[in-house]
Formats: sequence, C-alpha cells, structure tokens
Amino acid sequence: QLSEEDFPKIEKKMQQIIDADLPIVRKEVSLEEAKKIFQDNHFKSEWVEKWAAEDKTLTVYQTGDNYVDLCKGPHVERTGQIKAFKLMSMSGAYWRGDEKNEMLTRVYGVAFGSKEELIQYLKNLEEAKKRDHRKLGAELEIFMMDDKVGPGLPLWLPNGAIIVEELERLAKETENSFGYKRVRTPHIAKEELYLTSGHLPYYKDSMYPPMDLDNQKYYLKAMNCPHHHLIYANRPRSYRELPLRLAEYGHCYRYEDSGALFGLMRVRSLCMNDAHIYCTPEQFKAEFLAVIDMYKYYFNLFGIEKYQMRLSLHNQEGLGKKYVDEPELWKQTEAEVRAVMQDSKVPFVEVAGEAAFYGPKIDVQIWSAIGREFTLATNQLDFAVPKRFNLTYIDHDGKEKTPLCIHRAPLSTHERFIGFLLEHYAGAFPAWLAPIQAMILPVSVKHLDYANQVCQKLLVNNIRAEIDDSDEKLGKKIRNAEMKKIPYMLVIGDKEIEAESVAARNYKTKEQKVDRVEDFLKNISEEIKNRLG
Repeated sequence: QLSEEDFPKIEKKMQQIIDADLPIVRKEVSLEEAKKIFQDNHFKSEWVEKWAAEDKTLTVYQTGDNYVDLCKGPHVERTGQIKAFKLMSMSGAYWRGDEKNEMLTRVYGVAFGSKEELIQYLKNLEEAKKRDHRKLGAELEIFMMDDKVGPGLPLWLPNGAIIVEELERLAKETENSFGYKRVRTPHIAKEELYLTSGHLPYYKDSMYPPMDLDNQKYYLKAMNCPHHHLIYANRPRSYRELPLRLAEYGHCYRYEDSGALFGLMRVRSLCMNDAHIYCTPEQFKAEFLAVIDMYKYYFNLFGIEKYQMRLSLHNQEGLGKKYVDEPELWKQTEAEVRAVMQDSKVPFVEVAGEAAFYGPKIDVQIWSAIGREFTLATNQLDFAVPKRFNLTYIDHDGKEKTPLCIHRAPLSTHERFIGFLLEHYAGAFPAWLAPIQAMILPVSVKHLDYANQVCQKLLVNNIRAEIDDSDEKLGKKIRNAEMKKIPYMLVIGDKEIEAESVAARNYKTKEQKVDRVEDFLKNISEEIKNRLG
C-alpha cells in the first residue's frame, strides 16, 4: 500500500532518472500498435479505444529505452530539463471519476525549471494556506454555509454584506460614468424564455430542474441576458439610441456539480456584475475597448498587477452542437475581437474550443498578490441570440437591422470576487472596503464617555466605527483589533481626552500618530472617498 512515507524513495528514483538526462520521444501510433503496447494495462486500453472512437490521433511518449506511456503531451524533450521537483500529496480517485469503477491512487507533484522557482512556489503555498478565503471568511465573519440551506448557497454575514454593498456602489458609480442604465429582473422565468435564447437545451445541465406551476415550466434564472433582451425589445429602437448599455447586479442560480463546489469560488447562488451592450457593427470596436478600459481601471484600483485575457474561439467540430451553426459569422466576429484585442495592447492568448455557444469571448485571468491564478470574468460578443429574440433597430437609412450584443461582467460575481479579494488582501481590506473602518479603544472605563463622543462623530460622517468597551487590557484590545484586520485603531486615554485627539494606529504600517479628531476624520474620509488602498 503506497503512502506519503514512500515519497522520499520515489523522489530518489525520480532524481536518478533526471540525472540520466534521458530523451523523451513523441510517437504517433496506430490503433493496433497502441492495443499491443498496452495489452496488459486495461486502464490505458480503455483510453485507446475511446480516443480511437473519437478519431483522435493516438500518441505515446517513450522515456529512454524502456518506458512508454499513452499521453496527449506535450512533454519536455529530455528528463534533464527538470531542475527541481517535489511530490506534494496523494488521494484516492475513482477511475474516470465514476464511483462504480475501481479506486486508484493519485499522486500529486510539481516540477520547475529552477530550484528558486520551487522554493518560491512552496513559500506561496504556505502563504496561500494562511490566505485561504474559506478560513479568513469564517475568522472575519464575512460569510457562512449551512447544510440546512444547502451546498454552494452562501449566507452573507453583516461584515460580508458591507463589502457586497461597497462593491455595488463602486460598480454603479463606474458604470454611470460609462453611460450605463440600470435595470432589475426576477429570479425565475418560464421555460419559453430559455428555449428562445437557446440556453435550453445547450445549458440545461447547469440549470436547476424546472418547477411546474399553472401548467407551465419555470426555471430559476441561470443567466441575466435573456431578461435584458426582453427589456431591449420592450419598444422599437432607433440607431440614435445605440449603444444601449443595460446593467444589473443580477442574482443567478446554477446547478454546479457537488464535487466542483469550493467555498465562494464555485457556488450555486451567485450575484453577477452583469451588463449587456447593444450596438451597431460600427460601434462594436469602441464599445469593446471601453469595456477593456473598465477592466484596467478596476485592476489598478484593486492592485492587480498581473493579468491576461484569453480569446476563446469555437472549433469546427462543435458547429451545430456546442456552437451556433454560422461558420462565416464565427470567422468574422473572431477576427473582429482579435483585432480589438491587438489594438488594446492588453496581453492575450488564443484558445480554441472554449467560446460561448453564441460567439467568441474573452476570459479574464488575474493573479493575486501571492501569484495564484484566478478566472475573474468573461467579455463576450453575441451575434446569434439577438436574432432569436428578433431584436432590431431602425438604422439611419431607414432599414431594420439586428444589433450586436456584448456581454460583460468586469467585477465577476460577488462570491468569486470577494473570495479573490480575501486572498489578495489577506483579509486586510483597504479602509473604503473594510466592514469596520475604525475601532475605538478606550484605555479604561473612565475614557468611555469620550470614546462614545468620538464614535458618534465618526458614525454621523459615515465612517464605520465601533468601540471595544470590554474589560480587557489595552494590549489585548489592540491584538483583538489586529486579528480582525481593522484599518485603524483609535486609542483613547487621559492625554487624548485633554487634547480632544485620538492616537490613531494604522494596521498596515503599524505607525501610530496622535491627531485631533477633526483631522483624523478629514484624512480617513479622503482615503475612503478616493478608494485608496
């Protein structure tokens, strides 16, 4: 029975293979050759049959003279190119994820081109454990889960609700400056709506089962776009109204597989920073670039220094199945999005087979402060669904035409983005986003009256302040506030009462400065107003 205690022996053997600098050679083989090579391995034989049935090229990789493995690749050219590695953990896994199959042992490992990269990776891993959003979310009372509600259905606690509201305020202010109009839509809709949009049947597996009401099938809303399309179609539109930008923090429900659920990052209830831009073909480039600019504004605001956009394209085999069967429109719109991305100077890569069913999309990848990669959101061009809803506008030539639709969600969902921010900031939110912005710490009971006066002054000026009026000593009060990662601790003793001041201690810098209450109020208000971080 293999265990993690065996890892040193395995790693020793691995190092010998690396030191031998063996060549790793890719070979394409026929079905008969593959069957013969893996005749004693029924797991590999099963994959051989599957790939052959899908008409995929069968490839094997040979390491040195003896070891041959079935793999799509790619691999390094020689074992000596691996400069550092480590076996990390192991777990049980059913063959091909099916509990009816045999239980196998999966061993996890990492490899790098240098020892320095491995050391940094292990360091980041330890830091990531401290920054785990599930751990911080519980400690800072941001969110909770409860089996009585159900898996993947988070409950926002008061502290979390404040962060949600601040993000919505940011989005509303930003979108208002970009010319968006806000709408609100219900959480359920008739089956007919999603049949019209095409989400049924394409998206059915990700939707909750229907409810039968009044001889009609109703579905929980899994996406906001069909509802927004109906709002657009509410009355005739002229080219003079375009672009029309409809925005909503819309609540959606998606039936994610229970095995995929993960804290706030993969949930079944999500509130999305959604919007749909209806525009003419001539307006598309400017609108798409404006959305990219909004992303960059948010990246700068939240200190996201590393990001990459992934242009997700269709593939030929999926036409009529996974994708709308419009080959020429796919070529045209993919070329248009590619050209806009090149003009934007934003780093991007192309990936085939990952488009939305109705058009190409941009998947936005971001990296946290400790270098962990997250998928933030998508930016999609839709050339198909507006036709399904008969969305039109009267152009300047008097002819009726169909608008393009851009789907975008720069701040992702509350759930995913707050999960990311918990790790990114290690729970130490900037003052504008922090649930409690200032904790007032009276040295003793005799300082409570003045502490209450200070607190009241902060509260009426919209500063989220609380008083620690416990019987704990000042040192313990400071430690408690630091554990809650509160941006400012205001210590109040005899000197502060006499000078009508506070001793303001900054959580991040650890600096302490005595300020008149009015000066502290002015400074923190300015910091919050400008969303400094």
